[in-house]
Amino acid sequence: MTTFHLNISLQTPGHVRTAWRLPERDPRAWIDVGRLRELTRAADRAKLHAVFLGDAPGLGTGISAHPEAGLDPTILFADLLAGTSGIGAIATSSSTYNSPYNLARRYLALDHVTGGRAALNIVTTFAPHAAAAYGYSTTPDKVDRYRRADEFLQVVLGLWDGWDADALVADPRSGLFAQADGIHRVDHDGEFFRVRGALSVPPSPQHRPVLVQAGGSPGGLQLAARWAEVVFTAGQDIEEAAAFRRGTKSRAHAAGRDPRGIVTSLGVVVLVADTERAVRSRVAALVDTIDLDAATRGIAAQLGLDADRVTPDTVLTADVLDGAPLPPASAGFHRSTRALVATSPLTVRELVTRSATGSGHRLLAGTPEQIADDLERWYRAGAADGFTIMPADIAEDFHGFTDEVVPILQARGLFQRDHRAPTLRENLGLDALAPGADRARIAGGLPATA
Repeated sequence: MTTFHLNISLQTPGHVRTAWRLPERDPRAWIDVGRLRELTRAADRAKLHAVFLGDAPGLGTGISAHPEAGLDPTILFADLLAGTSGIGAIATSSSTYNSPYNLARRYLALDHVTGGRAALNIVTTFAPHAAAAYGYSTTPDKVDRYRRADEFLQVVLGLWDGWDADALVADPRSGLFAQADGIHRVDHDGEFFRVRGALSVPPSPQHRPVLVQAGGSPGGLQLAARWAEVVFTAGQDIEEAAAFRRGTKSRAHAAGRDPRGIVTSLGVVVLVADTERAVRSRVAALVDTIDLDAATRGIAAQLGLDADRVTPDTVLTADVLDGAPLPPASAGFHRSTRALVATSPLTVRELVTRSATGSGHRLLAGTPEQIADDLERWYRAGAADGFTIMPADIAEDFHGFTDEVVPILQARGLFQRDHRAPTLRENLGLDALAPGADRARIAGGLPATA
């Protein structure tokens, strides 16, 4: 088996987005840098592999009920990782509304600032409000978004891999600082981008940020097969998740890559309590914070169903979903939900709880021992190479996981007791990168591993 990894999300107030309504919660916690700094240090002490932040451009309609995207994660992580010893940082950015040169420069800077512990989670963006915020009258369709993303990554990887290993000379006697012919300028003229130039700094201690991809549509799967080193995904059924992981490695192999160079990180919404009775009480309290009618409309839209015909008590089956048009947004949610209801039909009301209000990720609620048992079972079944833990209510479940679940996994010999290396790439068990290898891949050459 590969390195068993554990990442943890800093999304606040938690992945049940209405958790801020619970007693004694700070509604400004999602922009409280001191609090986020404290959580990052707790994750570092627990020897987790990385903290994770999702992000999205623009402000949607969800702000009426809960916080949306918070502080820019590349800026935030530069602060949060200061003073930590080994924890990595996975920041999310959209290829749909970013410039490849600007993004490449920002993320390589973050990788240098953190000593080689940064990762880029690349996503595409469907939301109409994001298009409007960036000056577009319509959103690009899914095929165009992924074509753009593929070209975007080619440019970014070319920029990150622009310096030869010996380009930086710094010879005081001759006065030669850098070999100009060892710095390879991108000369790209494509469908979506025209970029000519190079970055002004050499590669980082891990050569470049780890590349993470989240997207379950055919375009997203192909993008991951070509470029991703970590695939962040949702899964409600253990057999479906194992099949997805096998498919990810198979597609990478078909793309000319070593399948060992791509790992799957399964998102799991975790709720921790000391007793089963306390677990049931906490789940009920969180569900009570949710506007069920709004959640029902949101799930209907995500599944391609007519929201006017769906109620909280509508029973969802595989046949119902097969008869609906594929939605333009999350294919991963649709896939994982279909796998779930194929084994046992659910009402929308039940799905709101099982999928953590419609995130598509499984809600794992239990005692520390039960949660450790579950994660071990899914890992040993080949359903994932590791997990991205998504606290249901970050005020309770972040420390519930780091302080109570992690020691159980460590005692079983499943999880590390210390970071194995100074860089995120090495900690995840990924191969080192050879200078020039990404440029060779882009040109159709060898896989980008040493």
